[in-house]
Formats: sequence, structure tokens, C-alpha cells
Amino acid sequence: MTTDLEESARKLLEVVPLIMQDIRSEMRSRRSFDLTVPQFRALAFVNRNEGSSLWEVARHVGLTPPSTSRLVDNLIARGLMERNDHPADRRRVMLNVTGHGLALLQASTQGTLSYLADKLSGVDADDRKLIDKAVETLRTVFAASTGEVT
Repeated sequence: MTTDLEESARKLLEVVPLIMQDIRSEMRSRRSFDLTVPQFRALAFVNRNEGSSLWEVARHVGLTPPSTSRLVDNLIARGLMERNDHPADRRRVMLNVTGHGLALLQASTQGTLSYLADKLSGVDADDRKLIDKAVETLRTVFAASTGEVT
């Protein structure tokens, strides 16, 4: 049984970087959206979790708080995100996506979704159902271990 688990883990380690490399490459080719993958992930996270703290964004994106602070400062300077004081704790800030940030996020998301849908168009319906089930299972497993809400 351990061997089966290790084999599944090995396959996961092999395929996830390939998928992310392909997504990054696609996003880079769409420079009109002008978002890096970490910026996209930060915007998407804050959009789903309105009022997020910098620490929460750093944890989600996988960067150090200082790196995340620079990333967020850049998004704020570009008018894509805003920082507001927390009403109960002056030391804490709340992050929100602006209307301009939401429009850019939606355009980037749609472009990437179209690209991924095109990649999956050659996969038959039964295999796509298996992919969907596997992705949902992985979401449940990894959201539980990271404390993310699915």
C-alpha cells in the first residue's frame, strides 16, 4: 500500500509542475493582461476572500511576507488592488480588488480558461470526467492541509 501511495505522490510531483509551467507560459504569451502568475493568484485569492490580510495572501501565493508586500504594492500602484485599515485593529490592513483589477482578472481568467479548454478538447468525455473527479479530490485533500476554503 505504501508503494501505491508513493507512486501516486511521485506522479503528482511530476505532473503538477508540467501543468503550472504550461499555464505560466500561456500567461506570459498574453502579455496584454500584464499579470504574472503570482500577481494573478494574489488577485484571484483577494477577490475570493475580500478583506484578506497580507499574511493570508503570502501564505496562499507561497511567497515571503516581504515579497508579497512588494507584489501587493505593485498591484496597488497599478490600481488593481486597494489597501484599507482594519476597523478593529489599526495594525492590520484589509486588501480588496478594485473594479479595474476585477476586469483584468476576469479577462486573464477567461483567456487562460479558453487555453486550457482547448488543451482538453482532445481528451474524450470519460477521461475528462476522471480528470474532474481527480481534481476535486486533490482540492479537498490539499485545501484541508492548508486551511484553504474550497
